[in-house]
Amino acid sequence: MPQSFSKKKFVSVAGLFGFFSGIVADLDMFIRSTDDPLLYLEFHRQFTHSLIFIPIGGVICSVFFFLILGKRWEISFKQSVLFCTLGYATHPLLDACTSYGTMLLWPFSYERISWDNISIIDPLFTIPILILILIAGFKKKQIFARIALTWVILYLTLGIVFRNSVIEIGKEIAVSRGHTPLRLKAEPSFGNIFLWKIIYENSGMYYVDAVRTVPSFKILSGESIQKLNIASSFPWLDMDSQQAKDIERFRWFSNDYLAQDKVHKNRIIDIRFSKIPNRITPLWSIELFENASFDKHVIYNRHRNLSDNRFSLLWEMLWSK
Repeated sequence: MPQSFSKKKFVSVAGLFGFFSGIVADLDMFIRSTDDPLLYLEFHRQFTHSLIFIPIGGVICSVFFFLILGKRWEISFKQSVLFCTLGYATHPLLDACTSYGTMLLWPFSYERISWDNISIIDPLFTIPILILILIAGFKKKQIFARIALTWVILYLTLGIVFRNSVIEIGKEIAVSRGHTPLRLKAEPSFGNIFLWKIIYENSGMYYVDAVRTVPSFKILSGESIQKLNIASSFPWLDMDSQQAKDIERFRWFSNDYLAQDKVHKNRIIDIRFSKIPNRITPLWSIELFENASFDKHVIYNRHRNLSDNRFSLLWEMLWSK
């Protein structure tokens, strides 16, 4: 290892270059269209998050940072490439740990990979990392960066252990109901890896339950909903229309965890994510219209209004006896 890499100043520089390079991958969220609301879903976590794009993204970031700060901070271009590429690589790999879906294998595969061992937003994971990285930068000591890396490994590993345990509990829940799941998945609820959502499919129905992992395992029974059947739910839909094509795009995005909204019958919901893990309260949906023109897109809805008792319910589920 070159002597220059052992200098204290490179600890803060490497952290800064790596941190901002790790954010750049999410610039794909600006790929949008006012005419096509699902374009965002297709491109977010697509090519900028693929494994093959990591070195390209790292070089792009390194050129930018080298031109702005390289000479001032006496950083070589090779060092800039190293710091930026390592930082960029963390983003798609961490995103694949969530349930949202990340196209790591693009363009060879359009599969949305999700390892389901951490929530999309988890302050218990990110806040300690940010604090440790900031301390490492200000104090210029590698030990704090190593502690941050250790925390990442431990937390993600714990998420895998919990996920596997919850999947086994999900199988037991299904058997207790006389069901043989066609497929079953477990994913962390909002902001933690201690309260999990279980979804399984049986005989054209989806069943949603929650499992708490600490301080002890506890099952919180939930709700069920019929799997989407376009023919019965939308008999008027022209299967060659743009709305029908948009349903298939939404199906791909949600890994086919789709259902017709029980209240708003013209809405198709993604049941993977909900405000409360054992309830079917979607965070997003698409809306169809019977009288829409042949080339009219669906409407994409976000349901992010937080109820006053949402966090109190989550807290109760986590700690109630």
